[in-house]
Amino acid sequence: QVQLVESGGGSVEAGGSLRLSCVASGYTVGLDYMAWFRQAPGNERVGIAAISPSGGSTFYADSVKGRFTISQDNAKNTLYLQMNSLKPEDTDMYYCATGRRVGSVVLASRAYQYWGQGAQVTVSS
Repeated sequence: QVQLVESGGGSVEAGGSLRLSCVASGYTVGLDYMAWFRQAPGNERVGIAAISPSGGSTFYADSVKGRFTISQDNAKNTLYLQMNSLKPEDTDMYYCATGRRVGSVVLASRAYQYWGQGAQVTVSS
């Protein structure tokens, strides 16, 4: 059974940084695409970053490009999202995901089968 557990969320002032972690169990990091999504109440879940199984390719939404960095540590079976220069509009619940359906768009929520429970990020102005 695949389980993904996010941590590292919290409250920070604008311009600050946070690093989210996503520890996987029942799944080996590096075997499939992994991604980060975020969602505000009442809104759709939006893909913001994804990484290929080898870690050699990364993908970012325009809204976070140049500020966020996705990475993975196969030895720790963990996915990360380093978030710098945070803005109030980055306030959301953040989710990690894996189990990409073959041929699907890497930043589309429907592409992934397995999801974590989410971590709240709040950025104050």
